[in-house]
Amino acid sequence: MSSTSALQFRPLRPDEWEAFQALRLRSITDMPEAIYPTYEEESGRSPEQVRARITETEYQFVFGAFQAGELIGIAGLRREALAQVAHKGVLWGVFVHPGRRGGGIARRLLQALFDYARKAGVRQVHLNVNVDNPRAAGLYRSMGFETYGREPDAMRVGDRYYDEDLMMLRL
Repeated sequence: MSSTSALQFRPLRPDEWEAFQALRLRSITDMPEAIYPTYEEESGRSPEQVRARITETEYQFVFGAFQAGELIGIAGLRREALAQVAHKGVLWGVFVHPGRRGGGIARRLLQALFDYARKAGVRQVHLNVNVDNPRAAGLYRSMGFETYGREPDAMRVGDRYYDEDLMMLRL
């Protein structure tokens, strides 16, 4: 299963909510300092709430990476409905199952998401990344993201606060 040749990248369907939620919960367990919300908040969402988060609209979609029919990676993009800022999207929830990392899946997933976003009229993508997550920041930089600021104490996990770099990519 380590081959990336059988990978598929596409928007998630509402009926895939359970696989999405399972991967989200895994991401929070693996890296609580990199993902919002908490495990308790995410696991407390109803099936209807999870389906609403992944149902594609004009202003949001969640892409999945699938291998042999299994959801192994996720990445979401949302944007405002306001005309003056609808050209900007916010990337959120990027995660690849730990057993499938190292083969370029995240890069390919993000590229598919960006291609899709570009066709939907998105011209720039913004994200926040924990400064203590150099692997993720390195991936984003290698894809052309530029840091334009830093938010101190952007998130708190337990008693520890983390800064986040604010990054942007022009599509």
